[in-house]
Amino acid sequence: MKIFKYLFGIWTAIAVYTLFSFFSGPAGLSAYNYLKTEQELQWANISELGNINEELEKTKNNLLYANDTLLVHARQMGYGFEDERFVRIVGLGNINTVPTETGKVYAAQNPDVISDRSIKITAICAGLLVFMFLFMLEFIDSRVREE
Repeated sequence: MKIFKYLFGIWTAIAVYTLFSFFSGPAGLSAYNYLKTEQELQWANISELGNINEELEKTKNNLLYANDTLLVHARQMGYGFEDERFVRIVGLGNINTVPTETGKVYAAQNPDVISDRSIKITAICAGLLVFMFLFMLEFIDSRVREE
């Protein structure tokens, strides 16, 4: 019957390891919740990039097919005056000096979790602490019985 007392230390170590791993381990709830928020940020960034892509596509199509837009854009860039006409020449490369908003790259950060090694060390220490506590109780009890 005395051996069951010491098995309680092993069960304590297993329970501590399980709880820490489940709540704050590398595959635990805190890491899962953090990655869910990162996923939402990624989806928001993707939708923003989609909106920017639509705007740039509209601008490109207007510059390709609308002469009035080409005139306005060239005048904004400082290439012409009111009484000048423009001729579209293709194949010369990109000479865009007007900065356009192209979006941003969002890199997900790693979740801040307790490493598995630290959880194992904590669990072993907790199990040894309970084991030593029960051993000391039995040792004190045997000393009291001897007297």
